[in-house]
Amino acid sequence: MTVRVDPEDSETIALHDCADFTGKRVLEIGCGDGRLTWRYADRTAHVIAIDPDAEAIDTAREDLPSALRERVAFQVCRLEDFKPPHELFDIALLSWSL
Repeated sequence: MTVRVDPEDSETIALHDCADFTGKRVLEIGCGDGRLTWRYADRTAHVIAIDPDAEAIDTAREDLPSALRERVAFQVCRLEDFKPPHELFDIALLSWSL
């Protein structure tokens, strides 16, 4: 049996209804395997996506589309331990992380 996640793209539509990602610097907290990252990253200036699960980050890095390699950086990190860059973020995104 094949499981399809969000076949109607409801999550993607809601995400883009909440924020305009165009040209923005984004911090994604709890990115997991990147399943949400791919839905908005193509519009951003840059994304730093963090998650404490090293296996999930490995998967995200392996699945990172080549077109996004210059734009998305994945880090194995808990939010409490995150050392942000000097530049501020325009958007902080937290999904399914509590």
